[in-house]
Amino acid sequence: MAKSTNSWFKEKILMGRTWNEFIRDNITIGNIIALIILVFGIYAMVYRLIYGLGPSTNLSDEYPWGFWIGFDILVGIALAAPGLTVGTAIHLFGIKEYHHFARSVALSSLLGYIFAVFALLFDLGRYYNLYNLLIWSWGFSSILFLVGWHFFLYIIICMIEFAPVFFEWLDLKKAREFFAKLVIWATIFGVIIAGGHQAALGGLYVVVPSKLHMLWYSVLLPPFFLISAIFGGISIVILEATITHKAFRYQIKDFDPQEFDKKLIGLGKATACALYIYLILKLLDFAHYEKWHYLKGFYGWWYLFELIGFVLVPALIFTSAFRQNKVWLVKLGALLTAFGVIVNRLNICLLAYKWYIPFSQKYYPAWTEIALSAGVITMLVLVYRFVLNRMPVLYEHPKYKSEH
Repeated sequence: MAKSTNSWFKEKILMGRTWNEFIRDNITIGNIIALIILVFGIYAMVYRLIYGLGPSTNLSDEYPWGFWIGFDILVGIALAAPGLTVGTAIHLFGIKEYHHFARSVALSSLLGYIFAVFALLFDLGRYYNLYNLLIWSWGFSSILFLVGWHFFLYIIICMIEFAPVFFEWLDLKKAREFFAKLVIWATIFGVIIAGGHQAALGGLYVVVPSKLHMLWYSVLLPPFFLISAIFGGISIVILEATITHKAFRYQIKDFDPQEFDKKLIGLGKATACALYIYLILKLLDFAHYEKWHYLKGFYGWWYLFELIGFVLVPALIFTSAFRQNKVWLVKLGALLTAFGVIVNRLNICLLAYKWYIPFSQKYYPAWTEIALSAGVITMLVLVYRFVLNRMPVLYEHPKYKSEH
């Protein structure tokens, strides 16, 4: 039994290598950098758990939500939307030509949500009472209650969508067949759940009109958050596919670069459509509430920089990309789009929130806050690489090809 267990561990986890070979092969510059980031990140996590939020962050009664909420949750959840976007298009709308991306987007959303919730635990004052959300404290009138339950349910949905890959890896055919039948139902439920909490995250700021700068404040924040999550999620699919299909090309047999580029351009079209819809709604909201006089000064210029630089410009880049059939423009547009989602969320959570306070008195994240978030991102990347190296994500398992 012990021998069988050791053989399974060596084959499935160490990929057929001994411990010494596994450690030697993983001593690389990239892994050393990741280890350094993890050391600082884990130190920040332990420090926060021991000493609390006060000593480990720059949060206060004036700024109860800081970098962890802005980056780990608002940004992290928005960019963890590949399943909501591409996954839905594949499973629910039957766009089979993008089936190649189905497994990678399921993995992206699953890990994105798991690590976002993991990071959230450090921002909760009484994280050890989290179970109350699921058992005792049912606050149906609370947006945070809605968001918390949706996170919990959507992680389960992502696990169901990724389960066929996991059971193919373990060669458990019956379990694989069972969960493969549930994927379509999980996707239907997932659209409702993911769309709901993506919008609800914007709803958290609808209740603070006196604290959020009027250039960013709107009663349309929920649909703004939802639409930006859509184009942010598709842009992440483009960037992830670009990186993984270069780093793990050896796994993909019969790889057709032209067909792959064609799919990326198609994703670029979808991203452009979402960007234009978002831009039109933003301009209508701007004109309806007559926000022209807010454009004076730093905040006005910064708002225009965000809207033009990270919405209009990438939309035009995507348009040019599919007109000229240039895939490198799609990748550039995806990079700008994803970065634009980051800028928008941090603007709303940090910069535009209590904008009237002098910059010298505003909240700035402590180094431990940044270190913890960097540590969580590094963990996510390492787990993502671990799974891609071992499970049939980018390729079809040879025993199950006829069942895909």
